[in-house]
Amino acid sequence: MMRVGMFLATNMAVMIVLGIVMSILSRVFGINLSGGNAALLVYSAVLGFVGSLISLFMSKSSAKRSMRVQIIETPSNKTEQWLVDTVTRQAEAAGIGMPEVGIFNAPESNAFATGWNKNKALVAVSTGLMNDMSQNEVEAVLAHEVSHVANGDMVTMTLIQGVMNTFVFFFASLVGRFIDQAISSRGDQGGGGRRHGFGYYITRTIAQTLFGFLANILVMWFSRRREYRADEGGAELAGRENMVAALERLRGSDGRAEMPSQLQAFGISSSHVKKLARTHPALEDRIAALNNQS
Repeated sequence: MMRVGMFLATNMAVMIVLGIVMSILSRVFGINLSGGNAALLVYSAVLGFVGSLISLFMSKSSAKRSMRVQIIETPSNKTEQWLVDTVTRQAEAAGIGMPEVGIFNAPESNAFATGWNKNKALVAVSTGLMNDMSQNEVEAVLAHEVSHVANGDMVTMTLIQGVMNTFVFFFASLVGRFIDQAISSRGDQGGGGRRHGFGYYITRTIAQTLFGFLANILVMWFSRRREYRADEGGAELAGRENMVAALERLRGSDGRAEMPSQLQAFGISSSHVKKLARTHPALEDRIAALNNQS
């Protein structure tokens, strides 16, 4: 449930850092990295996919660190043994390698799966989820996350995010050029090797941030589509009744935040905007989808 928010936050941070670093290097050495529009598109694609791939490869380690996940190396009690045994059984049924299994301390009912390789993934659950849900419901949540891994959702999302990043860099650079030409005679008008003015770098960074949020809306739409498929996989691995029961339990809890933290910080209150910003479909829609397939 938190997988997408963490990925998007990391991706945006990497994109901004890459953009700033490349801007500084090109300014210091007097190199026009963007050139004409064709060269700019190639340059944007390189940076866009590099940023997305870095986010993917960092996903597991950053999740462990940011959520303070305690990996179950050797189960110390019956609960931990049950978690490991359940994920082992589900991973075998899904045809993937055994993921690392972990627990993180949080009062909300939450769980996530992440990792660049579906045979070396991480599945983690919160202490709140373990306390609030029955064993059958927890099994369904684990099955949902294992299905995300088996479906290769992180890799697919990375490719989509790479495309989005490419267009973010590209159009942000075009906006930067336009503003730079409007305020300075040093604007790059055709890839003639001129150095960009500071207006270009400042404007591009701002536009990159704004376009990044808009691109994330499309990525989150894709994420919502994948949730339905993971629910189907969870129902196959743990039983449809258990999957529906787990979603019903989540619906009765106010603890799960639908929006990534970077969007919550902007205080978005419109229900329509909130719907676009969700990484997951509404729980009632997911429950209805499962019931309609029974």
